[in-house]
Amino acid sequence: MLQLSQENREAVLTSLKKGKIDSVEISFPNLIDTIILGIKKLGLIEKIANSFKDKRKDNKKLPLGILIALAVAAKMKLKTSLTDVVYGITDAETLAAFGWNIWDTGRDINDGLFSEGVMRNYVDKYEGEEFINSYNSYVKDEVMITLECEPSIHILDCTKLSVNLDNENYEKSEVVKIDGKVTRGYKLGTLRGIYQDSGILEEIVFGGLKAHDMELCRDMLKNSPYLKEGDILINDRGFISRDMLNYLKNKKGVDTYVPAKKNMIIHTEAVNLATSSGKWTKHPNKKRKNQKIQLVKALGGMWESASPEEDVDVCACVVWDEKDSEYYVFLTTDTKKTAKQIITTYELRPEIEEDYRQMKDFWKLEDFKSTQYNFIAFHIVMTLMGYLFYQIYKATEEGTQFSGKSLPVLVKNYTVDKPKSIIVYAGQYFGIFPFLEFIQLYANLDAPTRALLDPVLALA
Repeated sequence: MLQLSQENREAVLTSLKKGKIDSVEISFPNLIDTIILGIKKLGLIEKIANSFKDKRKDNKKLPLGILIALAVAAKMKLKTSLTDVVYGITDAETLAAFGWNIWDTGRDINDGLFSEGVMRNYVDKYEGEEFINSYNSYVKDEVMITLECEPSIHILDCTKLSVNLDNENYEKSEVVKIDGKVTRGYKLGTLRGIYQDSGILEEIVFGGLKAHDMELCRDMLKNSPYLKEGDILINDRGFISRDMLNYLKNKKGVDTYVPAKKNMIIHTEAVNLATSSGKWTKHPNKKRKNQKIQLVKALGGMWESASPEEDVDVCACVVWDEKDSEYYVFLTTDTKKTAKQIITTYELRPEIEEDYRQMKDFWKLEDFKSTQYNFIAFHIVMTLMGYLFYQIYKATEEGTQFSGKSLPVLVKNYTVDKPKSIIVYAGQYFGIFPFLEFIQLYANLDAPTRALLDPVLALA
């Protein structure tokens, strides 16, 4: 039987002295719960319910924001199945900050705070697209407003999410041949806004693996509220589109940065103009000692769309790799930029590739425990929420100590800097006691009550 309890130390203390308690657990502080607590302090946990619609008919005593927070915390702790969500948060301080706690008269806290069925029934009430839309709504209407954040530089990219090729039961999955290898899976498109020394995944789209990167993201690019006049959008070669480049510049005032393919006329002409001029300068990135750069202007006519009258001008930074005798051309519609500015801006793009690498390798983004589309979408969104929370936390005053560090490194090296706590349950109340205070209380209790506490203290 589940018991929803409120924090009331005095009531619990009275019961404890009388030897009338229901359960006692020990809480070990951890980094993930500290991060969740930091997000709670910003008011962003309660605001989850504004974007994630609550379709539950039963078991609604637990606030939806807390339910989602548990799922996110579980992903951050690399617990990828729905069964694991019940282990999401166990830190005493974090639970107390939420103003609630749940315990089962027949369940140890190590067995979780509630049954797996609560989460499964919740996810079953939604379509996959609803979770994607909820994430986008949460970031736009709650996160960005709370943080007063308006990134002006954005990175667009897609990543492939692979599943078992032989399992045809993955709903809406598609099979394609990539670099000679047959792959089954999905594709995730993300718009990443540069935020302080990190980034926020502002908007996401999700679809089958067959979708071309540009087609998957086309509507997002045209309608995204984040792409505003004066902003910069950095793309890779998968998003080469003269029409979209024109649209963003003409309709939204957004400048695009994108590398040209070697088989494009504009690539050939830019290289020819640069080599004939010979005005090379050093690459600003000291790691690229063998490379030189040069600005080439007025290249718009070298790349025509079906409607040439709408074509905006472009310039390029041509990169010459002397060691390999290779040339690379980076285009932009911001024709006032220097070669150094163009290449320095474009070199922000690998940040999103590092995002994807970490989310796949450490965060287990592709570790799907179900073949149902809505459960797959739920897993993706909860994982991205965890990544979002970590980026936000690093920008807070208490999280600045982790600036520039990835969560995998921190988890590996993290040392607890606060003491353990004891959680005592007595009827409809729970109380949290610092470990030292609890030991002092323990010394003054009668023998039968101490006997109830001994198994827990043995774990300390």
